[in-house]
Order: sequence, then C-alpha cells, then structure tokens
Amino acid sequence: MASLQTPICNFGWKAPDFSLQGVDGKTYTLADARGEHGLLVMFLCNHCPYVKAIRPRLVQDLRELQLHGVNAIAIMSNDPADYPEDSFDHMKAVAHEFSFPFPYVIDPTQQVAKAYGAICTPDFFGFNANLALQYRGRFDESRKEMAQNSTRDLFNAMRQVAETGQGPTLQIPSIGCSIKWTSA
Repeated sequence: MASLQTPICNFGWKAPDFSLQGVDGKTYTLADARGEHGLLVMFLCNHCPYVKAIRPRLVQDLRELQLHGVNAIAIMSNDPADYPEDSFDHMKAVAHEFSFPFPYVIDPTQQVAKAYGAICTPDFFGFNANLALQYRGRFDESRKEMAQNSTRDLFNAMRQVAETGQGPTLQIPSIGCSIKWTSA
C-alpha cells in the first residue's frame, strides 16, 4: 500500500458534476451537496488507516462547518472487488457507526474520481460558494494515527473559504492510501 500525496491546489478550478448513489438510498448531485458558502468533496474509503485515524474528528469538524454554510459529501471510489471492506454494505455500516452528517456515496465506475483527479484516501477538494476550488490539502498532521493537539488545517481553511470565498495560499498536501483502481 503506497502512500501518496495530493498535488498543489489549482485555485479556481470548477467542480465537475456527478450523480451518485448514497448509502441512504438517495442519489446525490453536485447541486444537492453544495452548501450556501462552500462544499467539501472528500474521497474516502473504509479500509484506509489514514481515513480511520481521522474519522471521529472529521465528523465533528464537518458538523461545525455546516454551521458556517459548508456542506460535504464523501465519495468512495475504490474497487470493492479487491477491497471487500470498501463494499457498499460496509459503507452503510461505517456511515451509521460514525453518524456521518454528510452523504456517503459510491463511485462504481470510478469516473468521478478520475474527473476530480483524486489521488488517495483521504483526498479533500474544498470549493467556495461558486464551486471554485480553494483548498486541496490535508486534514491535519495525522497519518495512520490521530495527531494530538494538531492544527485543524482543513477546518480552518474551509471556515476561511466560507467567510471570504478564498482559501489559504499555504496548503500542505494530504497523504493517504492510493485509490484502488479497477483493472478493467
């Protein structure tokens, strides 16, 4: 399992649309997911230790960001045939266990991950109210274990985006497990 880093933020890049099934049985589009002041598109999965390390605090931070008008959506693009822990049924269980305050959707063709240029899990794309990219960085200093007393990089960046429409110029790339692409 190779650890990969995300590229530098391409400020102003427009969010590609999607239509994906959520674990709640609903279908979500970009318009459904966006918040009044921004949208965080996250590529997550169930098995990645980098994602597991941040899940509890991610849920807490995203609940708080909703109060600032920033919504989020989590997209699982891994190939569940090779990674059964990332199956749709397991996605439902994880979303329920952690009380995800955001839709958790599956990208079965991996076309959405490709359209976004997703590299790893977790991979964060923070958009402003106009759906222009303003943040492509890490959650915080956490790696495979939750960092203690860490700066809330993602939270602070998205709060800034909500307040000003602009993300911070200094962004530290996210690191995580590679997207598990299908062989077909």
